[in-house]
Amino acid sequence: MTPMDLNADLGEGFGRWRLTDDDALLSVVTSANVACGFHAGDPSTMRWVCERAAERGVRVGAQVSYRDLAGFGRRAMDVPPDELADEITYQIGALRVFARAAGTDVTYVKPHGALYNRVVTDAEQAEAVVNGVLRAGGALPVLGLPGSRLHEAAGRAGLPVVAEAFADRAYTARGTLVPRRDAGAVVHDADAVVARSVRIARDADVTALTGEDVAVRARSLCVHGDTPGAALLARRVREALETAGIAVEAFA
Repeated sequence: MTPMDLNADLGEGFGRWRLTDDDALLSVVTSANVACGFHAGDPSTMRWVCERAAERGVRVGAQVSYRDLAGFGRRAMDVPPDELADEITYQIGALRVFARAAGTDVTYVKPHGALYNRVVTDAEQAEAVVNGVLRAGGALPVLGLPGSRLHEAAGRAGLPVVAEAFADRAYTARGTLVPRRDAGAVVHDADAVVARSVRIARDADVTALTGEDVAVRARSLCVHGDTPGAALLARRVREALETAGIAVEAFA
């Protein structure tokens, strides 16, 4: 079976406020989506996460977002494409400085929140994200939903694309994520999250919120870092994958 990467959103704090248990999660995941200051994160947090990730051999990814600290990057925003591209480049560049100082580097890019969902269907915003990645330099892989406009734009630009699935988010019958504002959008039952993770990795499908079986082919599996008990849940997911004979390895 294809190896599975296990990723989580890290560095999602600001100043004295801390949301994610970064230290515990870095002992489990293989890839860290590090907040770059636009939806969460600050320079000291970015530096600390990069240092710990480098120590533990965890790959560092730039989790880029709309500029929305107050809304945690989850509010819909209309940002002009040129401005959005600049903001993507800015975020990658900021994280890259800390990553290189820690002896590692940014090895992929993943949009966050409202931007992640927007570029599934919005070709213009997807193109802007890709332009921002290109300007940052290097052929950085783009982590996102398979079949998205983002992956289409990245492929045209010659950037590697990595398909992602979510252990703890509900799916629609079309293979997209159920919006967080809808009931049942987040899967809270730990046993269900673990079972879904193994099924996605082994069988490449998942049951949609409305009951249909949906094909979900992925190389990386996300466990949200802001979920209560996320570190323990991620460890259970990793152990279940390995017990099922699925190697847990970073893609980047």
